[in-house]
Amino acid sequence: MSDETPPDDVPAGGRLDRTTMRTLGQRAATHRLVDSWAFEPDSVSPRSLAISLDATAYPDAVDTARIDIHWFVTNDYYVHYVETRETARYQCRWDRHPKTDAPRAHVHPPPDAGDAEPSPLGSHHLDVLFTVLDCVTDRVETLHDDAGHSA
Repeated sequence: MSDETPPDDVPAGGRLDRTTMRTLGQRAATHRLVDSWAFEPDSVSPRSLAISLDATAYPDAVDTARIDIHWFVTNDYYVHYVETRETARYQCRWDRHPKTDAPRAHVHPPPDAGDAEPSPLGSHHLDVLFTVLDCVTDRVETLHDDAGHSA
């Protein structure tokens, strides 16, 4: 498996676009929910861009939250949001790649990144990034609302 191969459940989109991924990390860092970003496993041979989200922005029940991004030179991508709480995971993924049983742009919805559905996301990297961050912001607000109602 090469350093530029996505997970088994995501078709290869070609070579990773490291320049775009770096831009995404730098721009993500301007968002209030973003704590940090880094190439994983490292900047020499990145497999993904890992965006760590600020744990203090979430209710106490959420341990960690992150966004993992693979962006390819073909403008195909997948953006995976994962939050953990003890042993449970809440996740969803936005993809853009050829898929026989779903539109090119599709989303695997929460809470378990299930079957693909059409996605409104396009192909411009900054639009994708900030739309996903808007969705995450909505998720955080919902978590706080739910926590406030159960208190």
